[in-house]
Amino acid sequence: MDAKTRELVEQINKEYLNAECELNFSNAYELIVAVILSAQCTDKRVNLTTPKLFAKYPTPQALAKADLLDVEQIIKPCGFYHNKAKHLIEMAADVVAKFNGEIPKEKADLVSLAGVGEKTANVVLATAYNVPAIAVDTHVFRVSNRLGLASADTPLKTQKQLEKKVDLNYWIMLHYALVLHGRYICKAIKPKCNECVFAKNCKFYKQKLKNQSKTFKK
Repeated sequence: MDAKTRELVEQINKEYLNAECELNFSNAYELIVAVILSAQCTDKRVNLTTPKLFAKYPTPQALAKADLLDVEQIIKPCGFYHNKAKHLIEMAADVVAKFNGEIPKEKADLVSLAGVGEKTANVVLATAYNVPAIAVDTHVFRVSNRLGLASADTPLKTQKQLEKKVDLNYWIMLHYALVLHGRYICKAIKPKCNECVFAKNCKFYKQKLKNQSKTFKK
């Protein structure tokens, strides 16, 4: 990790020292379900939805046998509920059939599950099993590229660049921190640049100042 990257990552670590996942879960099964539900949905909404789902389907075995329409009805507030319900049931069935009802701890096994991609697999690895991984959601994608930690046009390319640029022992922390920073400060629309302690590193902020300067000169 070069000196410039280390300085920024250390600053991020200091600013978000106690950063953690904001989804509510008590085991790897509940986490993977919550992460699948969180696509295009806020963690707050997921946390309001999952208690009823987990009460009725507390295990992969139970969810694998669930009625599709019932699951759809429960998770409807999370949006895209037709696809999400289908993926949840198929994921649970895969876990039961392939892994004896246990959420796997290997990335290759996780991404083999229905509805589970790179981001979901990496969240489970890092959050449930404390395995170094960087999950790139919309917040991590936006913030890491604005701050210059990455320069990529897709989440997967961003993930690969972060993995190459940042030391392994910072991966889990960095994911949590960038998610929180993107959620509350570095928003997609109307980012709170005046509250951002990383503004000096931000390409977006520098361009914003340049545009303001051009407008002022006119």
